[in-house]
Parts: sequence; structure tokens; C-alpha cells
Amino acid sequence: MTHPRVDALAGEARGAVEAAGSSADLEAVRVRYLGRQGAITQLLRSLGTLPAEERPVVGAAANEAKRELEALLDARLADALAREKSAQRARDRLDLTLPGRRPPLGAVHPLTRVHDEIVSIFGGLGFSVAEGPEIETDFYNFEALNIPRDHPARDMQDTFYLSDDTLLRTHTSPVQIRTMRAAAGRTPVKIIVPGRVFRRDVPDASHSPVFHQVEGLAVDRHITMGDLKGTLELFAREMFGPKSRIRFRPSFFPFTEPSAEVDVLCFMCGGAGCRACKDGWLEILGSGMVHPKVLRNGGYDPEEVTGWAFGMGIDRIAMLKYGVDDLRLFFDNDLRFLRQFS
Repeated sequence: MTHPRVDALAGEARGAVEAAGSSADLEAVRVRYLGRQGAITQLLRSLGTLPAEERPVVGAAANEAKRELEALLDARLADALAREKSAQRARDRLDLTLPGRRPPLGAVHPLTRVHDEIVSIFGGLGFSVAEGPEIETDFYNFEALNIPRDHPARDMQDTFYLSDDTLLRTHTSPVQIRTMRAAAGRTPVKIIVPGRVFRRDVPDASHSPVFHQVEGLAVDRHITMGDLKGTLELFAREMFGPKSRIRFRPSFFPFTEPSAEVDVLCFMCGGAGCRACKDGWLEILGSGMVHPKVLRNGGYDPEEVTGWAFGMGIDRIAMLKYGVDDLRLFFDNDLRFLRQFS
């Protein structure tokens, strides 16, 4: 059945469908004519206002126009969605002939770089790497190293205590005792001990509550301070350059006797004196002959064997080697800083 008013509305709707260019346009047409406030929907709702004789004719024509429009919209919508999906696939298609994009590569952290270099240098001299726990007992961290509870040297190491007898190690020196005891009197013993240590320091340009040390230990029959000096001179040349020289200054450490601090000739100014060194020398480590009490605590007879030891800060060596004036830069994870070492 037809009706002039319905035919006009249906023709208008078909024209709108034909003019729609996308699925979004078609949805707008559906809402305009078939939505809750759409033109055909409103016509059907207004049948009650028409004269009684027109209602069947207009109602039948409007329902037929609604069915035709729904079918036309469904067909056009399916076609539009297919075209849009095909266009999307074309846009997303990978061109396998294009060159690939290299992912950004990381770099070895400067502290790890210095750690590995130290291990390599001493490895070439026959030293093996030893490890120990970061949570230590008071005995291994202090007592066995000739630092009893009333020793003033304990004041130099502000310690993180976990209980009366356990703590976060303040240096890597406890591994000396553990290694000597494991060796059960055998010689020679030649180890280095790289690792993290902990002290209750407020972070600033030269202090951190977590930092890194390398301990060195050699125990054998009749080794001397001269052997220690020769070893450290070779280390300095390998680490800081062939023109490097070292000097020993008397010092005190409870676990060595005699003890010495070691300076390296400033590799920035060649010993002339600069902002980094002031007097031409840079302090790099502490060292000395292993104290007889420490040898006994490790299971050795100091009348039969001697030993020497040294300890250096990996962070300190890295600061000197790379000219970094603030320790915190190594721990801030600032990529602008770290990329300089790639």
C-alpha cells in the first residue's frame, strides 16, 4: 500500500542512504528516520491523530517503508564495513621491503665496567674471585679482623645492625677470614672480593649508604710488602695508563700491620697539581701486611706464612677514572649521564 506522505518520506530516506559514504553516515541516517525520535517512528506514533479511515492505509505504508529502509541500510552497511575494513588493512599493511628499526641498545654501567676491568687485571695475575654474604655476623665483620667490640675503629664504620650479632657488612674484608678457613692451611691463597657494602652514611657527593669495594688477599710463605707494591704498581698502570706511578703512605688499619694508604700519580695533570688532585696524587686504596691475629683467626700460623691485603672502592676508582665529581650520578639512573659510557 502507498500513501503520498509516506512515499515522500520513504523517498527522502532512500536518497539519504544512497548519499551516505561511510558506516558512520549510515548510522546517522538510521537514527534520523528509524531512531526513537526518527521521522518514520514519529509517523507511526501519530497514527492515532489521523482520521479513522486513513489510519490503516498510512500504518501499512509506514511499516512497509520501515522494513524496506531497514533492509536497505543493512545491505549498505555491510558493504561500507567491508570497504572500511579493507582500507584499514591496506593502511596497516607491513611493507617487508622497508629497512628495520634498530631497538635502542643499552650500555654497560660505568661501575660494572670498572668492576670488570679490575677483575680482569687481577685475574691476569692469578687471582680468583671470591664471594661472601652481604648479611654478616659480627665475628666475621669485626672480631676476626682484629676489631673487638671496644675498638675505636668501629666508630669509623657506622653499621646497619639487624640484631646484636648480625649486620649488613661494612666492607668485603670478612671474606678474607671465610676464604682462609675454607683453605684449611693450604697455600698459596690469592683472591679478590668485589661486592656491595653498607654503611649508615647520608648520601652526598662523596658518600652513599650502599657502595662497592674490592678486597684483595694473598697468603703464602715468605711474601713481602715488596710483592704488594709490585702488584699494585702493575694494577695502576693497567687501570690508569702506562705512565702511572704509586706511592705508599704510612697509615693504620686494625687488620694489617704495617699498613699503608696508596696514592696514584694524577693521570689528569701528570703530577703537576690540579683541581682533582691538589698535590699531584690521588688516593685510591688502603693496604698492608695481614695482621698476625687475622692470620691465626683464618687458621694459619703467622710464624710459617705471611700475607698482604688491600681494599679499594670501585665507586672511587670510577670517579677518578671518568672524572665524575658526584657519587650520586652513578645511582640516579639518569640516561643522559649513562649514555656517555656507551
